[in-house]
Amino acid sequence: MEFLWFILIGLAAGWLAGQVMKRGGFGVLGDIVVGVIGALLGGFLFRTFGVSAGGGLLGSLIVATIGAIVLLFVLRLVKKA
Repeated sequence: MEFLWFILIGLAAGWLAGQVMKRGGFGVLGDIVVGVIGALLGGFLFRTFGVSAGGGLLGSLIVATIGAIVLLFVLRLVKKA
């Protein structure tokens, strides 16, 4: 069940990141991948800087979304180069 929540949060985070960064996302599967990788990246960044977004669903969604935004930013920089 925890894996299902992780995928759902990843989907939501990928979609939110696509909305924030404009120009849409990468489709449903791509948004899930970006969201899940973003969740891992966000968790790493938040731990590295000693920041906490709180616990629970909302905190996880915030961390995953910020990580997905950073990931999209980097992907778009690489794509332009």
